[in-house]
Amino acid sequence: MKFLDQVKIYLRSGDGGDGVVAFRREKFLPFGGPDGGNGGKGGDIVLAAEDGLNTLIDFRYAQHFRAKKGANGSGADRTGKDAPDVVIRVPPGTEVLADDGTTMLADLVRAGSRVILLPGGDGGFGNAHFKSATNRAPRKATKGFPGQERWVRLRLKLIADAGLVGLPNAGKSTLLAAVSAARPKVADYPFTTLHPALGVVESEGESFVLADIPGLIEGAHEGAGLGTRFLGHLERARVLVHLVDGAAGGVVRAWRTVRREIEAYGAGLAEKPEILVLTKADLMSAREAAARRLALARASGREVLVVSALTGAPGGAGLAALKRAIAARVRQGIGQA
Repeated sequence: MKFLDQVKIYLRSGDGGDGVVAFRREKFLPFGGPDGGNGGKGGDIVLAAEDGLNTLIDFRYAQHFRAKKGANGSGADRTGKDAPDVVIRVPPGTEVLADDGTTMLADLVRAGSRVILLPGGDGGFGNAHFKSATNRAPRKATKGFPGQERWVRLRLKLIADAGLVGLPNAGKSTLLAAVSAARPKVADYPFTTLHPALGVVESEGESFVLADIPGLIEGAHEGAGLGTRFLGHLERARVLVHLVDGAAGGVVRAWRTVRREIEAYGAGLAEKPEILVLTKADLMSAREAAARRLALARASGREVLVVSALTGAPGGAGLAALKRAIAARVRQGIGQA
């Protein structure tokens, strides 16, 4: 399935049905009086987050959604039928923004969340509504109220407990494949990952969702490489797992490059807990791994884990400790939420 995380769609709720002017015409009721019914309500535009959806690709082929008009009233004081609502299914984690791209209208974080984005118009009144002691035969009815219309933008932010960040070729996809059942594309060239991927990781009876996004390069916040657009998928994560390619050298510079891009992006990402990981231990000697781990720890002021997703015990050397560290951070974040 193709991944799509931003779309623009047109919505219009239904108009209310019209009220009618009618009078009772029965053989033994010469003064039957008014009995024109009210119009029915127009259909609402409803957005609903549902499990099983993880992309907005369906909206590439359907961008216009219109609810029907409510039925008109009729004689014998019959109210017109309400029009059915139009329910638009979206993945959990979808934000609904105004056409300006910044004003938040709704945030459907969890499956089962629903919001009436555009209510349908109310039905008009029939002449029976206007009957009074001083006006026993009103010939007045009103039109239904119009529905609402607007363009909105949908932006999907994946629901993940932890997110992988790093330069291209830092080993993010390889790590995700090693610790979960996800099968992202893995290759020895930059920008192998072109869209986010999710995997469920098991660790000593606990599980958490880990997200992999395309790598960042210097100037990403200005549009270099694939830019920082996909960082939005980590805004809901409780912890960032920052991968640094140990075999490539220059580990401090690589870490600082990604940190600068995260800070430039904003949205609170720079304040999230960060787990630092030196990857590709299988391509470094013990001395190189120790020296680069020490340099990175001194520069960052954090503990640094060293892992290999390809060698060592099943699942790779150091991966069990990494999974425990992520699970503990996720658990801590849940406790603080």
